[in-house]
Amino acid sequence: MITKHFKGPVVIVSRLILGAVFIYASIDKIQNPADFAKAIANYHVVPFGLENTMALILPWLEFFAGVFIIVGFMVDGATILIVLMNIVFIFAISQALARGISIECGCFSVSSEGGSAIGIQTILRDIGYLLLAYVVYYRNDKQLEFFPKSI
Repeated sequence: MITKHFKGPVVIVSRLILGAVFIYASIDKIQNPADFAKAIANYHVVPFGLENTMALILPWLEFFAGVFIIVGFMVDGATILIVLMNIVFIFAISQALARGISIECGCFSVSSEGGSAIGIQTILRDIGYLLLAYVVYYRNDKQLEFFPKSI
């Protein structure tokens, strides 16, 4: 059994970083859903047509998960959502790299002004977000939270 052993400022800072990253990542995607749909299609893992639906839904999931984790509203649920999204992101980037697909990430900027190319650094960054989510999920105290898990 994993004991909850993180507390105090480390949890609050982890929540703030994760929330800010996910809110920031969602903004350009929300403003440019067509460009984000193209970025999703470039990974060649989503069936044709589904990338449009994902481009409309995924940025809002990122936005609300980020807001919820910062505000302290259902932190466990927001953390689980962030973990799941990061696992999907890591898988998508890894398969693209393994197949030799050279594309822009679509992580923070999907507009034509630019973005960053995928690489091992992108995967390592997402693993870092997973570690922050680990700290938040396995926290000992529930400071500044509304509707925390009771168990």
